[in-house]
Amino acid sequence: MKEVLIITNYFPPEMGAASNRIFQLAEGLQTHHFKVSVVTPLPNYPNGKIFDSYRGTFKHTSTEQQITIHRLWLFASNSKNKVLRLIAMLSYSFSLMWFLLWYKIPKTVIVQSPPLLVAFTSVFFLRSKKRKLILNVSDLWPLAGLELGALQKGLGYSLLKKMERFNYKHADLILGQSLEILNHILSIYPEKETFLYRNYPNSKPPKIIETQSTSKLLKLVYAGLLGVAQGIYKLCQELNYSTLSFHIYGSGAEKHTIEAFISKHPELDIVYHGEVSRPELHKALMTYDIAVIPLVDRIYGSVPSKIFEYARLGLPILYFGGGEGEHIVKDNKLGWVAKAGDYNNLNHVISTIDPSEPRNSTFKNQIQQTALESFDYHLQLNQFVKMI
Repeated sequence: MKEVLIITNYFPPEMGAASNRIFQLAEGLQTHHFKVSVVTPLPNYPNGKIFDSYRGTFKHTSTEQQITIHRLWLFASNSKNKVLRLIAMLSYSFSLMWFLLWYKIPKTVIVQSPPLLVAFTSVFFLRSKKRKLILNVSDLWPLAGLELGALQKGLGYSLLKKMERFNYKHADLILGQSLEILNHILSIYPEKETFLYRNYPNSKPPKIIETQSTSKLLKLVYAGLLGVAQGIYKLCQELNYSTLSFHIYGSGAEKHTIEAFISKHPELDIVYHGEVSRPELHKALMTYDIAVIPLVDRIYGSVPSKIFEYARLGLPILYFGGGEGEHIVKDNKLGWVAKAGDYNNLNHVISTIDPSEPRNSTFKNQIQQTALESFDYHLQLNQFVKMI
C-alpha cells in the first residue's frame, strides 16, 4: 500500500471550505488504497483559539476513518495585528520542522499552499529527488495579499515572492484550483507539470423540492467565512431590503461587527444564524431562494468552492466576485452575476429577479444536473491518482 502525507493548515473538526477540501482529498486517497497521514495544527480556526478538547498538549495523534492525523502545537491567533499573525504562522512552521526532522516521512507528500511560509518550510525540508512533492495551490500568495490590501510591495513582499518561486521550482507536480493559478505558475516555470484540481464536493445530491412560498421577498443567504475578503459587513450595509431578506451563517473576523450592526438596525431584515454543522447547513440552504457568493475585490486565481457545492444542491447562485468564478457561473447557467465591487449593480440585478424563478424546481434540477455532469469529483480524483 502506497503511503502519502498531507501537510495542511486546516483540517476537521475545523469548519470551512479549506478544511473540507483537504479532508475530502485525504478520504478520497484512502478509498483508492493509499495509506494516508495528515500533519496539521491543533484545531483553532476560525476563532484563533485552540479547541477546548485539544488544549494543554504539544502534539495530538489520532486515527480517524483509517487516516492518521498528527496535530501540532501553534500560537493560535486570528488577530488583525500582522505581527501576531506572523508569530502564529512561524510557531506552526517550527512545530512542523520538528516533526519533519524526527518522523519518518513517506515518499509522496502533498503540501497545501497558502499559507506560503508553511508551504516553504515543508518544501525546503522535503525537497529530494527520491521524494515526490505535490504542491496544492488554492490561492496565489503573495499576489492575493497584495490585491486584498493585506500586503504592500517592499522587502517583505519580495521575500514572499522568492518563497513562492522556490516552492514552484522544487515541486514535482502542482495542483491548482483554477486555470488562472495554473497560468500564473506556467508563466514562471513553463515546463512544470500541473493539474487542474477543482474543489468539487463529494456529498450526496439531495432531492429537489419546489418551494411553495408566494412571498415577493427573495430569501438571500450567505454561508461561510465572515472575513475581510468576503465583505459581509459591507454587504449588510449596502443591500436594498425592500426586495429581500438576508440570512447569514458562519464565523470569522467580522462576526461581532455584523452582530452589532444587526442589533443597531432592527428595521433591516437580516438574521445571523451563527455556526452550524455541514449537514445542518445543507439542510438549511435548501430553504432559501438564492445563495450569494461575494468577494470585496476580484482576486486573481480565486474560484470559491461554494460555486460547486451550491450547484450540487441545486441552489441558484448570485455571484459577486468577478474573475474565473464569474465565468463558471455564467457559462454553466448557475444563476446570476453582478459586477464585482459595484453594489448599485448588485441591487439592480436582485431587483430584476422574479422570486418565482429561483423557486422553480425545473431550474433547480437543471443546476444540479449540470453539477453532476460537469463537476465530477470522482472523475477528477481518478485522473489525479494516476499522476501520483
